[in-house]
Amino acid sequence: MLIEHSAYTNRWRRVSPAAKGLFSLCGLVAAYAAATPAAACGSAAVLCVVTVLGAGIPPLRYLRVAAPALFFLAVSALSLAVSLKIGPSMADVSLHLARTGFQRVAQVCGRSLGGLAALLFLAMTTSLIDIIGLLRRLKTPEVLLDMMTLCYRTLFVFSEAVHDTLTAQSARLGYATMRHSMHSLGGLVATITVQVWQRSQALHVAALARNNDGPLRFLEQVYPHSTRDICLAVSGGAALVALVRVIS
Repeated sequence: MLIEHSAYTNRWRRVSPAAKGLFSLCGLVAAYAAATPAAACGSAAVLCVVTVLGAGIPPLRYLRVAAPALFFLAVSALSLAVSLKIGPSMADVSLHLARTGFQRVAQVCGRSLGGLAALLFLAMTTSLIDIIGLLRRLKTPEVLLDMMTLCYRTLFVFSEAVHDTLTAQSARLGYATMRHSMHSLGGLVATITVQVWQRSQALHVAALARNNDGPLRFLEQVYPHSTRDICLAVSGGAALVALVRVIS
């Protein structure tokens, strides 16, 4: 929910989604074009600064959103940097640092950071409704867009159901002790599972009732300065790619 809250409250909420999508694409190209780890990390730093200072995303919120991906990246980097050697017996099992692979690991991590920063820029400045509208204009298959819309709606329904159930359990001191907490957690999982199943069945019945007549449509916002925004995004993205190539 932090991502969606940022998408609707940032300074660039009224900027054209096409412009933000193009700048994010340029960020991905810059991360891939970086020939050195320093250049890749530099592109990631630029994208982070643009997201935090330009769009007005709070730094703490940005770190909270990026934390799971950064943890996964750290574990992946550790698995690339350390090799496991297994001998004929258990006593011969050992760990070795892949010294020759440090440059490659740093390059992979730098590019991953750049790609993550580019995607976070798009996700935290553009609502999913705008992204779906942009994908529709790019002729994305309607089936995929309908699935995205339904998953987007189900996410909020699921979150609300979890919140209401937790509130009811806490009001009855369901988490007062460890034993009660485990029992309440099991009840929460069982209740949510049943509710998700019932709501999915209701959505299926509703789709059958309308004979699946056409894609799911919604009103899209009009951006009067779309051309100006796209020109600025292309200029900024090209400058970022050029900067990465210069410092590589």
